[in-house]
Amino acid sequence: MNSLEPNWLTQGTIDFEYKKYILLAYLQQVSKTFDEQKLYPALSDVVMHYHNLVTIKKNKTFVSNQFPAQVTKMDLEHFKLEFEKMIFDEEFMHEVEEIINFAMPRLHKKLEEGKEIYKEVEDALKIFPVGVVSLNKEIGYMMLSKTQSKDTRVYSYEITLFEGATEKYRGIKTKYVGLYQRTFSRTFEEIKLQLLREFQTATHPSAYVIESQSEFPLNETWLPVAKRSLVRYLFMSAA
Repeated sequence: MNSLEPNWLTQGTIDFEYKKYILLAYLQQVSKTFDEQKLYPALSDVVMHYHNLVTIKKNKTFVSNQFPAQVTKMDLEHFKLEFEKMIFDEEFMHEVEEIINFAMPRLHKKLEEGKEIYKEVEDALKIFPVGVVSLNKEIGYMMLSKTQSKDTRVYSYEITLFEGATEKYRGIKTKYVGLYQRTFSRTFEEIKLQLLREFQTATHPSAYVIESQSEFPLNETWLPVAKRSLVRYLFMSAA
């Protein structure tokens, strides 16, 4: 899917009809991916664009800061540059505002559609631990399995902690390990034991199954939703 440039609002020609065409073409592509139940990267992209417009609308000076500046005088002695903004045109700013007012409700509608699909996928997932759970939940194995399938896709995972502007966030890194077949005698527990034999580590990592009752695109939907769901599951379990 072709993405919309982060600075699409201020990039190039500032014309309502032109920007409307660009936005509608982008949203049409988003609709197509959502129809195929492909959430990422489209959903996070829509979230970013919507929140950008919210920020711009709340703080109109943010708009002026995005536009090019023209050098009006260079003070060679003090190495200072003075800039004159090129946007003190009420008609021009009115055009920008019209574009924002057109774009925001349409991006919000698409955002809500994506959230509904996300909720459907999340509700179709069941998470449970395999065997004994380690005290260290920050590393381990994630097993993706469909209810009616013998295939189990195994990933190693590592929980990461990073700081935002106002709070700390948990993230998750995963690495594909391999595809394992389940049978009557080869349960999730047996797969975990095989992993421990294959990848000998100093610790005894936890393993969690994320089972899906429905079919979803793996990389665009199932895997990213499973990763976020596992972080929430581990965090709530620890709380």
